[in-house]
Amino acid sequence: MGVKHGMRVVVVGATGNAGTSVVRALGEAPDVESIVGVARRVPSWSPPKTTWVRADIGRDAGEEAGLVRHFEGADAVIHLAWLIQPSHRPAVTWATNVLGSKRVFEAVARAEVPVLVYASSVGAYSPGPEDGRPVDESWPTDGWPEAAYCREKAYVERMLDAFEREHPQVRVVRMRPGFLFKEEAAAEQRRLFMGPFLPRRLVRSTFLPAVFDLPGLRLQVLHTDDAAEAYRLALGRQVRGAFNLAAEPPVDGETLASLLDARTMRIPRFAARSAMATAWHLHLLPPSPHLFDAALRLPLMDTTRAQEELGWRPRHTAVETLQEFLTGLRRGTGMDQTAPLAPSPPGGRVREVATTGVGERP
Repeated sequence: MGVKHGMRVVVVGATGNAGTSVVRALGEAPDVESIVGVARRVPSWSPPKTTWVRADIGRDAGEEAGLVRHFEGADAVIHLAWLIQPSHRPAVTWATNVLGSKRVFEAVARAEVPVLVYASSVGAYSPGPEDGRPVDESWPTDGWPEAAYCREKAYVERMLDAFEREHPQVRVVRMRPGFLFKEEAAAEQRRLFMGPFLPRRLVRSTFLPAVFDLPGLRLQVLHTDDAAEAYRLALGRQVRGAFNLAAEPPVDGETLASLLDARTMRIPRFAARSAMATAWHLHLLPPSPHLFDAALRLPLMDTTRAQEELGWRPRHTAVETLQEFLTGLRRGTGMDQTAPLAPSPPGGRVREVATTGVGERP
């Protein structure tokens, strides 16, 4: 079952890792007539069927009225915009992730858009069951309160609960993917999660003799293009609610070591956490140690609902996805036409330190 004929779709946050894949997927759908890409910085990228508008949902107090204008006449709004950084200034991420999402949702209602698809996350879930069994979409979404990312994802889930009660005419879909990777996003994700001080040669097997293996750490990853296909499918099916998205198998230290042709080295959680906390406080590493704490508690997700109700299957395994991402890290791969995915900026990593403060600025 395809999307509605002549559909006009607005994608908020259309130039990042998820956004570029979603825009491509919609551009290839024969029954999508037009796409409006909303971004803080209008890109030079010119994908099919797409026009661009500038909006900063987290900074402009009057942005909601502008969003209403952009949303009017749309058949669906896909909300992907989200800030991971700056981790040292959670008020900044809150302004975009929570208050900005509120502006998007209110504009959807005012513009009378019939479908809203929101990018939630595995990070919205409460800690998983002790026996490690995969959880379905009914698992509580209270997040891990010490991590800003999880706290904000969980808060927006509560906002959507209220939105659905107040606007039952809007079909709301929540996507909860695992960690999303693709080669084009490697430069961006290196900046967000590894920072400017990671030598590129360390992701080559010849320079990395061992990979740390943390007890109990198992993560689910997914190719960003596969996540984008789930978003596309949700537009044309009369579904509501949440969908878990992930590929097999779950990833641990042994998986990564095998990809890097390295051995594993067991390390206690407290030692890894302490090292990460020190690096974060010294502005050597962008992600906070609280995100590490959350990652240790994430549940594994059961994706049965997405398979049965969306007809969705990932085309890439988790191992294939990580292999592609590591290739991108080695090459410093990015996408020149969009600011979030751009390779290292002019001035290289020295410039990166100056512009980001390693966790101080987006």
